[in-house]
Amino acid sequence: MSKKQQVENLAARHEKTILDVSARIWEFAEPGMKEYKSADCYAQVLRDNGFAVETGVSGILTAVIGTWGSGRPVIGFLGEFDALPGLSQKAACPEHCELVPGAYGQGCGHNNLGAGALGAAFILRDYLKETGKSGTVRFYGCPGEEYGSGKVFMARDGLFSDLDACLTWHPSDNNHVVGTGSLANISAFFIFHGRTAHAAATPHLGRSALDACELMSVGVNYMREHMPSEARVHYAYNNAGGIAPNVVQDYACVHYFIRSPKIEEAQALYERVKKVAQGAALMTETELEVQFHEALCDFLPNRTLDAVCQKAFEEIGAPPFDEQDEKLAARFRATFSQEDIESVGKDIAAMGGDSALIPESETLHRSVLPYFPLDKCMGGSTDVGDASYCAPTSQLNIATCALGTPGHSWQLTAQSNSPLAEKGTMTAAKVMALAAAELLDQPETLAQAKRELNAKTGGVYHCPIPPEVGPTL
Repeated sequence: MSKKQQVENLAARHEKTILDVSARIWEFAEPGMKEYKSADCYAQVLRDNGFAVETGVSGILTAVIGTWGSGRPVIGFLGEFDALPGLSQKAACPEHCELVPGAYGQGCGHNNLGAGALGAAFILRDYLKETGKSGTVRFYGCPGEEYGSGKVFMARDGLFSDLDACLTWHPSDNNHVVGTGSLANISAFFIFHGRTAHAAATPHLGRSALDACELMSVGVNYMREHMPSEARVHYAYNNAGGIAPNVVQDYACVHYFIRSPKIEEAQALYERVKKVAQGAALMTETELEVQFHEALCDFLPNRTLDAVCQKAFEEIGAPPFDEQDEKLAARFRATFSQEDIESVGKDIAAMGGDSALIPESETLHRSVLPYFPLDKCMGGSTDVGDASYCAPTSQLNIATCALGTPGHSWQLTAQSNSPLAEKGTMTAAKVMALAAAELLDQPETLAQAKRELNAKTGGVYHCPIPPEVGPTL
């Protein structure tokens, strides 16, 4: 029996459990770092399947690690389970149907992501049992990918450092092994303390914290001309100092994200932003307080592992969508903008491929794209980057929704608990498990993957979060 057939047989054994976990996490839809029900679900399912379970690691109550086996290689699968605010939506419904106004929903498909990674761990465990091969399987339940950056604290504590290979995936509208990096990101609050006064009677006595925020924004906007072209800076007012225009605001807070293709560049840019804030405080005679919130590294694709995953992906194939799936996808697609639909081809072109690889007329992606190794980064950020600095890491995108589905949307939430996502989730479990099974017999490939990582990092991971800063719980 081929490894592929063996993996597919083992996947069928666990399919009910995998899809049940995905559906339950979709229903829980909990905020980042507060995924209590989700974490308990994973911990219990892992225990029920013979894994040794650690909970509350790295000071995060919802961080879970399940381990089975012994010896090398040690292969880890990364799972996520947090949801997004304002995306409550009826499952599999191609019409906007908010269940609970303002409530959280799985608008990034993390219910699928975690369940697929869990499935890969179960399949690999059974494969080791059946073959008698040596190896350790580890599943990581990683909280707060959207808010909280749980993996960074886990990386800081060395929880990925002994992995020979780290595999993960993300729900998507197409099928490919990720060959691009991501933007490093630093998050901080800039708080200005001023002096209140009557804005009409004694304005000269006031020192406006809101003015300081405004001046900081002006300074940062002028700085944009002198930043690296791929860097990004975004901000939002966390507290504008109150609602009374006739009171000089003595307190105001603005929240900044500072991104760049490499963590060192983001850190240098952060220092410049701090100087702008100091200047704003000087101009307004206010006091500045900087609260470092979060930070995460850029993602480092490992070309050696990517080649193994690409081969496994091509062997397993794309999710086996059927006619009913096509009909459901078409109904969702009718709600998309033309720009959403056109974004599919543009994204492929940005990766270095031919946009014609996915015709605009297709509703679901039913093939596997070639591998595009590109020395550039995608627009977003992910704390998978910190795992990739600690261990050789490969990441796949696998179709769980209609082509052109906008990210972080009610449409994605709805499809994340539908037959489309179920097929994508099972495909992810099988692809990652097959790649891991291949790696068990390829010690030189694992050694090369490690050499590749060391060449990029110098063999050292520097956590971008200072040691005195703990998780935001």
